Amino acid sequence: MSPAPQRSKSIATWLALLGGSLGLHRLYLYGTKDRWAWMHALPTLAGAYGFWRMREFGTDDRLGSSLVPLLGAMLAATMLVSIIYGLTPDARWNVRFGGGPGAPKAPSGAGTIAGVILALALGATAAMATIAFTAQRYFEWTTAR
Repeated sequence: MSPAPQRSKSIATWLALLGGSLGLHRLYLYGTKDRWAWMHALPTLAGAYGFWRMREFGTDDRLGSSLVPLLGAMLAATMLVSIIYGLTPDARWNVRFGGGPGAPKAPSGAGTIAGVILALALGATAAMATIAFTAQRYFEWTTAR
């Protein structure tokens, strides 16, 4: 059995940041047979469809308003994954994704830290916006009865 290929912590961090809601970071780390990677796309695309519906039919569209929080939740969750990847100690990362005992070890650098900082900013924004939007819609729908 051949050793697992070496995976870069910086690339995994940035893939989770830029394409994590579609599962690109899991495809990079675990390959195309990873079921969780493929399951990322469904709620993301459903949320994007809800966003499209709200832009097309207005903010009173109930289906669009119900689907949009899925997009926000997926974005916030994958920003958290990006932060976790970026802050994982190099020794632990190399044991898990470093390619085996004889593989050269590349330390994480400024690119990884920049990805973590950006993920923190975007993730906090996505989480707060999703919570505020969902709470607003909930109270609008309950008082409209």
